[in-house]
Amino acid sequence: MERTKKKTVVLGVTGGIACYKSAALASKLTQAGYNVEVVLTKNATEFIGPHTFESLTHNRAMVDTFDRNFQSHVEHIALADKADLLLVAPATANILAKAAHGIADDMLSTTILACDCPKLAAPAMNTRMYQNPVTQDNLNILRRYGWEVIEPARGRLACGAVGLGKMPEPEDLLEAVDHAVRYEKDLAGLRVLVTAGPTRESLDPVRFLTNHSSGKMGYAIARAAAQRGAQVTLVSGPTSLKRPAYVDVVDVVTAEDMFQAVTARAGDQDIIIKAAAVADYRPTETADHKIKKAAGEGLALSLKRTQDILAYLGEHKQPGQFLCGFSMETENLMENSRKKLVKKNLDMVAANSLTQQGAGFGGSTNALTLITPGGETELPLLTKEEAAHRLLDQIVVERGRLS
Repeated sequence: MERTKKKTVVLGVTGGIACYKSAALASKLTQAGYNVEVVLTKNATEFIGPHTFESLTHNRAMVDTFDRNFQSHVEHIALADKADLLLVAPATANILAKAAHGIADDMLSTTILACDCPKLAAPAMNTRMYQNPVTQDNLNILRRYGWEVIEPARGRLACGAVGLGKMPEPEDLLEAVDHAVRYEKDLAGLRVLVTAGPTRESLDPVRFLTNHSSGKMGYAIARAAAQRGAQVTLVSGPTSLKRPAYVDVVDVVTAEDMFQAVTARAGDQDIIIKAAAVADYRPTETADHKIKKAAGEGLALSLKRTQDILAYLGEHKQPGQFLCGFSMETENLMENSRKKLVKKNLDMVAANSLTQQGAGFGGSTNALTLITPGGETELPLLTKEEAAHRLLDQIVVERGRLS
């Protein structure tokens, strides 16, 4: 459910040392398909020139409100009219104060005042300047006016101080832009719970049983649902993945941990998507000390079943709740997936083959077949992000049929 038209992002760049990151941000936004219009303050041009942004965005970068090389329209009003989103990055204390109090004395501040689109600010400044009560008051005023303030990162600043004040990385700001305007908010008002990743079942303090799940598919689904307006909870087994923004992440380790975390929250959810690879078995006993190898002898492990989370959810499904499971098989994929749909009282199963090249664990792509009581939809090989949105598209359709 991607955008239907090319969105225009007005990128305001102010005079902080962090504005070197703004060039990388402009590039990422352009590569992601946005039309990027850059407005620099005069102080920003002391750090980076407009020609850099023009080369990256293929649009003229604006600096002077009274540029005599003008067209027939008023530039800051024309920019405001076509802007789908305004992002100021870096946002200095000065521009934040101007925006909070309606001061319009240069090209960027007049454009800000004329814009009625969603507005984002990424503050970047010295820690004491950021924490100054005046700056915090201005940020609270902007929030009250509907701005989203993207909190600065913590680290060593150009001035030598260590603390809050670093501009977030360009990929984090791109994620904020995508969340704000890239997708239709067709899941707004819905609560979505997603599970992702593997579980770990300890044998001893050193070793554990697990599987090859990276968590990428579940994380992509959680991020996509948040981009489409849902209130998302992600229950995640151990992964090395970066946490999705705008998502409440609950970390778990074992199958029992995941069972407790999911069932404690399930009753409040409108949609539950079980993409985690949960262990079916765990050791009957966990050794207190490392199990030592004995010369010439094997090792026999006694295992017992873990609780079946998906079966429990199917048995306790709330009225109007939509339940989607994942099925990963090495043989008889469709037959076993259809059985799972019925046996566990699911509304949809995403069948995922381990044998198809490019699909399965660890990679950046996947091929799913979405099975419902009414039929099957086979998706081509897609990035996991694209597959996540196609899966959500189908859930939106199926929920409409059930309602």
